[in-house]
Amino acid sequence: MYLKKVEGPRAVTLPDGSIMTRADLPPHTTRRWVASRKAAVVRGVIYGLIAEKDAQEMYALSPEELAEWMRAVADHGEAALKATALQRYRQP
Repeated sequence: MYLKKVEGPRAVTLPDGSIMTRADLPPHTTRRWVASRKAAVVRGVIYGLIAEKDAQEMYALSPEELAEWMRAVADHGEAALKATALQRYRQP
């Protein structure tokens, strides 16, 4: 079996004890961003599975967009990534 050479770890252990691998990340062709996919990318970046720059390139995200997702999760948790709850967490 051949394993593709990648930078960084192949898997990371999250604080809840679960293991996140690169297979848990959304496909690089993702264009429709639901909260669960955003959360997977943010978790991958925060816990060191992928670098922030790699995530931006892989998913065609602007630095501001990824930073906003990470800030929303840090301030309010993963529920803040839902588009329907955006007004609840937005600053006036």
